[in-house]
Amino acid sequence: MLRYIIISISSGLLFGVMDALINANSLARKLYQVYQPLAKTSINPVAGLAIDLLYGFILAGLFLMLFKSLPGDSGLLKGISFGLMVWFLRVVMYVASQWMMYEVPGSLLIYMLATGLLEMLILGLLFGLTLKIG
Repeated sequence: MLRYIIISISSGLLFGVMDALINANSLARKLYQVYQPLAKTSINPVAGLAIDLLYGFILAGLFLMLFKSLPGDSGLLKGISFGLMVWFLRVVMYVASQWMMYEVPGSLLIYMLATGLLEMLILGLLFGLTLKIG
């Protein structure tokens, strides 16, 4: 249980750092200009951190619940499988919705897919290498 708590907090903090790096760099700011008319002018960092920490606990818990059914014999492969599954459910479906509903540049969609894949694989690897059942 202690390992779960530590990894959940670590993954939530890592999630927040990666989100900041992915969304605040100069390329991202240029690509995300399409959302400028709707975007907030400031963010609430405390709420953002709380959300990322909650995501860390949820994703770590889901990994543990699905551990035995994830493909692969090692934690490494199970982590990659989990990362790909979460990437599809979180990122690919979101990007597909953006593509269907809005006039969003293809370069932004590709950026979201690529950075989301990297982010989910890193989190999946963290879980696969640190959280195990039995």
